[in-house]
Parts: sequence; C-alpha cells; structure tokens
Amino acid sequence: MPAPRRADDRWRDFVRAHAASTLACDFFTVDTVTLRRLYVFFVVEVGTRFVHVLGGTAHPDGAWVTQQARNLLVNLEDRANTFRFLIRDRDTKFTSSFDEVFAGNGIHVLKIPPRSPRTNAFAEGWVRTTRTECTDRLLIFGERHLRTVLDEYADHYNRHRPHRSLALRAPTNDASNVIPLPLGRIERRHVLGGLINEYQRTANQ
Repeated sequence: MPAPRRADDRWRDFVRAHAASTLACDFFTVDTVTLRRLYVFFVVEVGTRFVHVLGGTAHPDGAWVTQQARNLLVNLEDRANTFRFLIRDRDTKFTSSFDEVFAGNGIHVLKIPPRSPRTNAFAEGWVRTTRTECTDRLLIFGERHLRTVLDEYADHYNRHRPHRSLALRAPTNDASNVIPLPLGRIERRHVLGGLINEYQRTANQ
C-alpha cells in the first residue's frame, strides 16, 4: 500500500479504492463557557461517512483513548470485521496499546505524515462541518452538555443530513429512501433547539 504523502494521487486512489473497509479518526477541541478545553474523539466510516462520537474529555491520555477504541469495536459488533484500515495522525495520545486494539481485530493502522491534515481529509471534513453547523454556534457548559449536543448532532448527521458525495443521501439511508419531488405536505422538526431543522413528509397526505 502507498505511504500517505501530501498531494499524492496514489494515496487518494488507495483511500477511494478501499473506502468501504477504511476508518478515519481524529480529535477536535471545544472550549466551554468557563474556558475549559475539551477534546472530542471520533471515528468516521469512510465509505458511508457514518460518524461515531466516542467521547469528550479534558484529559485524553493514552489509556482513555485506548478504551474508546475498545468501545468502538464492541459497538460495531460483527461489522468490525469488515474494516481493514484505520487512518490516524501521529498524536502522542495514540499509543502502541491503541494500535494493538485494532491490530487484534485485523485492522492495519495507517499513520499520516506530520503536519499534513489533508491526508486525513474525511476526518477533517467532519470537524469543519460540525464546527460550522453546531459547536461554533452554541455555548457549551461542560462535558455532559457537550456529549448531549454531539450525540444529537451526530444522529442528525448520520440519519438525516444530505451529503453531496452520497448523492444527497444521509449515511444510513440508501437510494430507496430518497423521497422524490413533489413531496406533498412537509413537516419540520427542530434539532438542537432549532439550530438545525429536519424536514420529512407527513404520514397523512
């Protein structure tokens, strides 16, 4: 497999070819109203863009991150065996124990070069979207509040938000669930207190 390098067409081709069997992970930070910095750890299923928010903490040490990796594989159940690669950066929070959790499940860890976030573009894309649509527009009060907000946003992102790369489908929806126009009567549902709106066809037409 090609070593990931900046602006390397072979790396992009490799990721596209193995998208269905590839995971990508990363952290992003959120500052609370008390100026406490929280670190959010997440994993993206590259093929479907489905996101798993694994946790948020002020102290993401190696033991905590490794435990989140174990939790992910447990939650994936039999689907864990469909993944062959995990893309991550070289953050020191990713210890050898973290890599061993995935290696034990037959998943090969691919480390991107230093200071090349575009090599992990799928994870970086989710960070930009989440900040733009969610966390940059809310006041976060603490870990519990952040988890509630991100759980609700991730549910919206995975089940309802259209993705251009998926032909305007959500990660959990296949083409048969796309509602053709004209839609008829539509109702609106508020997400995150009205920060985001979801629209769906009413049961009675």
